[in-house]
Parts: sequence; structure tokens; C-alpha cells
Amino acid sequence: MFIQTEQTPNPATLKFLPGRDVLGRGTADFPNRDAAAASPLAQRLFEIDGVQGVFLGADFVTITKAGDKEWFLLKPSILGVIMEHFTANRPVLLEEATGDGHAASENDDEIVTQIKELLDTRVRPAVAQDGGDITFYGFEEGVVYLEMKGACSGCPSSTATLKAGIENMLRHYIPEVVEVRAVR
Repeated sequence: MFIQTEQTPNPATLKFLPGRDVLGRGTADFPNRDAAAASPLAQRLFEIDGVQGVFLGADFVTITKAGDKEWFLLKPSILGVIMEHFTANRPVLLEEATGDGHAASENDDEIVTQIKELLDTRVRPAVAQDGGDITFYGFEEGVVYLEMKGACSGCPSSTATLKAGIENMLRHYIPEVVEVRAVR
């Protein structure tokens, strides 16, 4: 098994591509050790000193490291855990704990439906390339609320991505959108 690594715009995160499906579809975010109970893979990765966050995507694993740790020291352990996990055919999740990237709502109006569609077709694929994801949280009085996950969470360029990229695109297609704000 050959696992590729890719840098992300966030220097504290690294994207690992095992060359096979991780979740297949959806995402799972484990921002700390306590949140990882649903994922044997995330639990094992948190056992590595310096791993502060695990984000699982369709075909990648994004790891966030502690600021005082160096990638050249962490990478061999992370690669070993990922390789051993997939070689042994262990489950990535114990239950269906993936998300579709949006806060649950059965009563989406037309504007919210358009926002979610634009996020799904134009934004989320690009953000996934960088090892992250975006969750739609709401739309109130012209403001779209989004959460950045994975490599995008805490990324120095995430504010620019939200404002210059996502906000401008949404405002172009949906005149009712006046601003995009990050939650958390």
C-alpha cells in the first residue's frame, strides 16, 4: 500500500491519501480525542503524540498537528497507523456517523436550497482538494453561516476563502446574500 501526502494551505494540517476509499461519501470530523469514539481509525491516530485533529473525507485523511510538533517526526507514525488499519481491513467508522456537510433542516426555502447547491457543486469539491470541508449552518437576514472543517479549520487563508471566494460567488448568484460568516 502506497500512501501519498499533500500539503494543505494550513501549515498545521497534512492530507494523507491511502489510494482507496476512506468514507466513500460524506465526511467525519474529530476535532479532539473525545470526539473520536465512533472511529477506530481516528482513535488510533489520536494515540500519536502531537495529533490534535482528524478529519475523514471520501478518499483522504487530514491530520492537524500540535503547533510544537514537526511533520518529519509525526509522518512515519501516522503513515504506519493508516497503512496498518487499511491493510487489516478494519472499519473506519463503527456506525453511520458521516455528514452531508449541512445542518439538518427539512424546511429549506428556495434561497437556502440554492446556497446548498452552490456549496455542493462549486465550493466543497475545491475545499476537499485542500483536505477540508464546509458545513452550512444557516441563512438569516442576508448572512450565510458556514463552518470550516478539516484543513480549513484554523487555516490562515480561511478568512480570505470565505470572504473573497465563497461570499463573492454566493452574492453573484444569489442577490439576497449580503455576507458570509464563519461559525466557531
